Amino acid sequence: MSTLSVCVVTKNEAHNIVACLGSVAWANEIIIIDSQSTDNTVELCKQFTEKVFISPWLGCGPQKKQVFEMATCDWVLMLDADERVTPQLAQEIQKVLQHADCNGYEIPFQSYFCGKRMRFGDWMNERHLRLLKRDASEIIPRLVHFGVKVHGKIGKLQGHIIHYSFPNLNTVINKMNSYSTDGAIHLHQNGKKTSFIAAIAHGIFAFVRGYIFRFGFLDGSRGFMLAVGNAQGSYYKYLKLLELQQKAEQAAS
Repeated sequence: MSTLSVCVVTKNEAHNIVACLGSVAWANEIIIIDSQSTDNTVELCKQFTEKVFISPWLGCGPQKKQVFEMATCDWVLMLDADERVTPQLAQEIQKVLQHADCNGYEIPFQSYFCGKRMRFGDWMNERHLRLLKRDASEIIPRLVHFGVKVHGKIGKLQGHIIHYSFPNLNTVINKMNSYSTDGAIHLHQNGKKTSFIAAIAHGIFAFVRGYIFRFGFLDGSRGFMLAVGNAQGSYYKYLKLLELQQKAEQAAS
């Protein structure tokens, strides 16, 4: 039977980490990279594993790549602190460890926004490639929303990861700000250009896509809130890109 490493990146996740790690306590190895938490996240992690390491925040992708490369088992499950593995998914993963016909598996998500499960909008039919055969996979170190490359066939599991992404509006605003900043830096580093009109257009499109085209209105007030949050994130990402672009042009002149 193959073995499984669970890799998690944390920062000030004391309110989440026990439930997260408790859902994968059956794994052969749990590895944590903590980004200098100021709460008791590290102490709580040490209740589940001795492999807890401290590292300054380098961005989502670089941090995920770092923790992935520390794994020693045959398979790796990439997990965030605000996520939980359901019992059904745990059973499926253990079957994969006994016999796998793919080198990576996409996992469906059930995501919550301010206390309500979201069924439509931009999170409708959400899946992510998270279960990876270690020697056939690599992490693409993007600043926001790390990428994964798997050499070989990719399958799909049925059990869910439960994702408590935004417990309250404060979290929505803080994450929107940090994600838009990192997203703008990523685009700027890759030579992308924008304009004020383009920033507005991206924001409008993000709202219409999530609220209208993907039926976000069926999630009621939370669906509207999520669509507005995503629209703001997109708008500010391109507005911040424009600011970086203008600063670079001024420096070059």
